[in-house]
Amino acid sequence: MEKLVFVLRHTDSDATESWCTALRTTVADHLVELGVAGVTVYVRDAVVHDALMRYATMDPPIAAVVTVWVEQSYGAAATAAADILGAVCAAAHGYLVTESVPLRLDDSIPARTEGFGNLAFLRRPAELTPEEWLSRWQGQHTAVAVETQSTFGYTQNVVVRAITPDAPAIDAIVEEQFPAAALTDPMVWYGARDAAEFQERVERMMASVARIGADRNLDTVSVSRYPVGNPFMVTNPAAVPKNTGA
Repeated sequence: MEKLVFVLRHTDSDATESWCTALRTTVADHLVELGVAGVTVYVRDAVVHDALMRYATMDPPIAAVVTVWVEQSYGAAATAAADILGAVCAAAHGYLVTESVPLRLDDSIPARTEGFGNLAFLRRPAELTPEEWLSRWQGQHTAVAVETQSTFGYTQNVVVRAITPDAPAIDAIVEEQFPAAALTDPMVWYGARDAAEFQERVERMMASVARIGADRNLDTVSVSRYPVGNPFMVTNPAAVPKNTGA
């Protein structure tokens, strides 16, 4: 089984609330009808429009992300999924990824996940080899991210290759889930109890981000997360050992 991540770009004026709704309902249903093993839809809908953080290097920007699990990244279902998603936005780019899950979410209920998602699209800086970059990101930064932020869901996707033509270069895609209040409150984002702890956590996180080159050439978007199906469903996330990546 292989995981595909489709990045959907759309102008803000075209990514209307009705478009977001159709993507997580009608379009998601079409994907399920392909016989894929799992689908998750992330959309920048009205719930997250007040988000403090958004960085965009792509134009038009990223408006949604759809993850799909298939038996073959080069098979008919993958091709059909790319066609379905490409027909509903300005541009859809597909990537085959390997998934690591330091903090797994409970997807037993097919409804909007509590809080909101923050998606980050990372590019490896030229001065780091792939091996050094992965060592810094997964071997060192993972623990810092978990310890300094209020995330309760955290998935890392290393891009293996693009599966659609002319896909922009992306080396990794991060899926994080935050409490709702973190959408507009930096103190909640960092899980800080006071100003001193907030400052310490921000400085530690920013230093770690800089070490992996994620302080530049970055795209991020806040989104609502809608799980449609998950081949690795966990109904009791407390039973899953917490992996800090240290």
